[in-house]
Amino acid sequence: MAQIQRPYPTRKKSKNTRQTILATCVRLFLEQGYTATTLMQITKEAGVSVSSVQNFFGNKDGILLELAEIMFANQFETAQSIGNQESNPLFVYAVETSIQLTLTELNENLRDVYVAAYSNEAAAEYIYRQTSKELYKIFLPYNPDYTESDFYECEIGSAGIMRGFMARKCDQYFTLGKKLTKFLTMSLRSYNVPKAEIDKTIAFVLSLDIIGISKLIMQKLFDSLAMQFNFEFSAIEK
Repeated sequence: MAQIQRPYPTRKKSKNTRQTILATCVRLFLEQGYTATTLMQITKEAGVSVSSVQNFFGNKDGILLELAEIMFANQFETAQSIGNQESNPLFVYAVETSIQLTLTELNENLRDVYVAAYSNEAAAEYIYRQTSKELYKIFLPYNPDYTESDFYECEIGSAGIMRGFMARKCDQYFTLGKKLTKFLTMSLRSYNVPKAEIDKTIAFVLSLDIIGISKLIMQKLFDSLAMQFNFEFSAIEK
């Protein structure tokens, strides 16, 4: 009896399945948060098996890493368009970190995604490596003996502070302005920035409409993800 030849999945089909899983996860993470999204929900809505998700991403954390790479890829470029108004690299760093902190106050699902990314080993490692490259360029004048490895190690500490501030919601006592001021004071001190320059940098950030800027960036992020993965959000807080 002749053996039945089963067709192997084509590369195109494999690529489409991977894209479907990723698109489903991105939509669910932004609609209901990373924590609330389960692997079973992902497979059901993507119309795939659990083994398909595992083959492409390993687990839900693997998908988080891909989303983190997309979200963090152009953050410093965005900040440069604002911070460079005064041709000051410190302003670029301050604007970029302030936007991250503000985004998590504007949207609880983004807060969940950002905190998860800073808490996940693989995603956090990506953040450390990407950010430390920028830190080297910005803070080397204040730390001329530091190597890229030194800035990588410093970023581990800065990222820990960032995660803590992100996870703590603002209220009437701990306002957004106070959160940004505290974070920038602590982080800039850790990079040996003189007090006068810290004060000037914080004053610049507080002079901006950081909420308005962050809302625009959030909308651009949502629109970009929706366009990239071909879906519409049904329950996004805007």
